[in-house]
Amino acid sequence: MSVIQELLKDDIKLPSPPSIAIRILEAVKKDDNSFDELAQIISSDPSLAVKTLKVVNSPSYALSQKVNSLEKALAILGLNAMKNIALSFVIAKEFKSHSEGEFDFDFFWKRSVTAAVAADLTAKQINNKSDDAFVTGLLQDIGIAIMYFCKKDDYLEVLNERKAGEFSVEDTEKKILGFDHQELGSEILKEWGLSESIYMPIRYHHKNTVFPGEWELNVNTIYLSDNISSVYHGSHGSEKLESIKSILETKYEKNEEDVENLIDLVAKRSIELLSVFEIDPADMKPYSQILQEANEELGKLNLSNEQLLIKFKEAKDRAETLANQMKIANEKLRTMALRDGLTGLFNHRYFQEIFSQEFDRAVRYQRPFSLFMLDLDHFKKINDSYGHRVGDIVLQEISALILSTVRTNDVVARYGGEEFAIIAPETDLKGAAVLAERIRKAVEQMEILADSATVKATVSIGVAMYLPDKKTATKAEILDAADASLYESKRNGRNKLSVARVGE
Repeated sequence: MSVIQELLKDDIKLPSPPSIAIRILEAVKKDDNSFDELAQIISSDPSLAVKTLKVVNSPSYALSQKVNSLEKALAILGLNAMKNIALSFVIAKEFKSHSEGEFDFDFFWKRSVTAAVAADLTAKQINNKSDDAFVTGLLQDIGIAIMYFCKKDDYLEVLNERKAGEFSVEDTEKKILGFDHQELGSEILKEWGLSESIYMPIRYHHKNTVFPGEWELNVNTIYLSDNISSVYHGSHGSEKLESIKSILETKYEKNEEDVENLIDLVAKRSIELLSVFEIDPADMKPYSQILQEANEELGKLNLSNEQLLIKFKEAKDRAETLANQMKIANEKLRTMALRDGLTGLFNHRYFQEIFSQEFDRAVRYQRPFSLFMLDLDHFKKINDSYGHRVGDIVLQEISALILSTVRTNDVVARYGGEEFAIIAPETDLKGAAVLAERIRKAVEQMEILADSATVKATVSIGVAMYLPDKKTATKAEILDAADASLYESKRNGRNKLSVARVGE
């Protein structure tokens, strides 16, 4: 099973399609009364109905007279075009409603709407008669938003590494997550029931892998739309512009004026449409106007080419240095958020997260799973006798010993105070007992040198093992069983090991 199939299966909670989107998709699959049913569905959401009519009456469709009803719009544009307009608003609204945190969703949707407009206009330029160009352009990067919602920390790492590195965003995604946003977005839209003419071009829209020849026109449409959107909302705008010109001039016999008019028109139409999507276009303006203003500013500067190159290099070096510093700082912050400051072990918060993941994996694959709870015996006495500084050293040394004793796939966390937890995947009761006894003996035999004092300590250990194929249990029951075993070890005189099976 591939990484993305595993993700789609049940490793994390993936978004479901909005209910109104499902109704729209089901309506257009019917042969009878689809027009009436689709009009009723869109009308059931007044905001959606208003936005849909605004798009229909926008310059994009250049209708000779204003359309005041959804029924008339359907008759003029057709079922598929209306479906795609409505779906665009429904899906964008669903994802905008969850916007939060470090990800700039306003920028994401501004870029997506520009790409949608670019896809629609480009399709007309290259004689691609697909009605799906607009919605495909809008949703081409939906996998990015889904990655952020479902694997936030991992995707922030992707963004940080992308800023500091030379690799493309899709290569960075594959490196960190094992798949890229093209694959994930395509699979999700397929799961949601969108047509093949939408999700297939999205799967290949960066053209970094071989794709079926039958989709070449659609893939080129979306590839060009992505590049045009990058001209307005990305880096390397001049490089993107050259790529757009090269494809349109050599493959589709468009002249330079055609290309420049297309790129300018994308900005004008996008500014009109962004307000319908309730997105501020800010200072977006046609590319020809941007160039004109830039040339005027350069004339004022009166700098030589050599001076410009030097300033550009200095700015580039500063940007790269800052990006690397931000990457390092973010990595440190992430580590601080997951690690206990004193012992360097994972903290209680991370323990809960990994505990849930490993428990779910054990249940899914019907594999044994063990949880250890460890408590330092008479730790208060160590603090009272030697002082808290020595107590801290004891905690640090025992933490290091436990880490050196467990296996590489075991997770060790400071559960709280002098209490530790170990998550041991793929470990039955016999294996857990052997490992726990090894830890207990190692601590018992250890002599800790701290501030000219030699301190000896012991630990009490409780182990709970769960084998999912025997009987259903919950995470809370496993945790309670491990706690109960720990207290049994304490009642039996401490420096002891107690074990329990859960679900039997």
